[in-house]
Amino acid sequence: LLLLLGPALGPALAQGLGQTRFVCTSVPLDGDVCAASALGTGSAEELKGTVLQLRETVLQQKETIMNQKETIRELTAKLGRCESQSVLELPGEGKGRKGFSKNTMGDLSRPAAAETLSQLGQTLQSLKTRLENLEQFSRMNSSSQTNNLKDILQNKIDDLEKQVLSRVNSLEEGKLSPRNESEERGKIESTLTSLHQRISDLEKGQKDNRPPDRFQLTFPLRTNYMYAKVKKSLPEMYAFSICMWIKSSASPGMGTPFSYAVPGQANELVLIEWGNNPMEILINDKVAKLPFAINDGKWHHICVTWTTRDGVWEAYQDGTQTGNGENLAPYHPIKPQGVLVLGQEQDTLGGGFDATQAFVGELAHFNVWDRKLSPGEVYGLATCSSKALAGNVIAWAEANIDIYGGATKWTFEACRQLN
Repeated sequence: LLLLLGPALGPALAQGLGQTRFVCTSVPLDGDVCAASALGTGSAEELKGTVLQLRETVLQQKETIMNQKETIRELTAKLGRCESQSVLELPGEGKGRKGFSKNTMGDLSRPAAAETLSQLGQTLQSLKTRLENLEQFSRMNSSSQTNNLKDILQNKIDDLEKQVLSRVNSLEEGKLSPRNESEERGKIESTLTSLHQRISDLEKGQKDNRPPDRFQLTFPLRTNYMYAKVKKSLPEMYAFSICMWIKSSASPGMGTPFSYAVPGQANELVLIEWGNNPMEILINDKVAKLPFAINDGKWHHICVTWTTRDGVWEAYQDGTQTGNGENLAPYHPIKPQGVLVLGQEQDTLGGGFDATQAFVGELAHFNVWDRKLSPGEVYGLATCSSKALAGNVIAWAEANIDIYGGATKWTFEACRQLN
């Protein structure tokens, strides 16, 4: 009988011993295998050491295999997550629809921002085609059927707006090619603006019949590209009254309802509520704090009046004077030939917007006079009892305002008694 030591353990275990010698020993049928083994190898102690060394090698290889299995599991999981994130999910129907996927893997590179913007553009184009079909449907059906589409379209577009604008805004922080991505983002913003206007026309169906001042602007997100621009500039003014309806619950601070910049002075005339500060009026970079309490998600009517003589100012909320002061840029006339923007604070003439200072909310009936309104006139505006009063410098009318970046325009209902 032959006892084979070494080959029985396998080549992998033998490698752990370096130079291995294989021993063949003849053992009688009724003999002692252990005794024969001891005679063939020299001593029992030497054999015991060899066995222990082999055992250690086996344990080391087992540990290596376990580590490799764990690595394989991790890589498999990452691969699965990567594949699931690589597909851009389009908005669907019903409660279970998902928005655009976000790559949450810290150790995998994000897809190029330009590529994602291109995908967003394709999504918008697809939705635009669907809306064209809806427009044809509305023309073929009665007005009651068209009105039934209102809620469906409103919800669908609100969801799309939040998803697309949020995605575009987040891409700005990590973009790799500013020039190309700026062009792509501009195209998407233009398409989104056009899309909203067409949907608004489709839903309302009464735009041609409504008064030109019966509308509001909505700024749903804090961005640095969503704004409205008044087509006219302000003239040189030695006094003014600026009034508007406003609604916001944004925190902290509702942002900048309007800003007027002139060459050489970006803060010629600004209304802003930034961070945890109270609302302020800036004239030629001089500041007065206004005692407004309007950040409650409800419509409020506010007015600010000012005269250059002694810099006297007054603040009105919902028809009642809530504060006044003086020495606000005294004897400084408001300069002409500037740019008047709604919804953003200008750091340069007509631009330099900062998302942290953007207005979030709704705004309507923005009117400007080149004189100080009386308390009775302000009260009439706030209570919708002064039907004929409109700004003699800037009057609130759709033809006077251009909107950009996805800001929306809807019918305003706060003064319905003015039919």
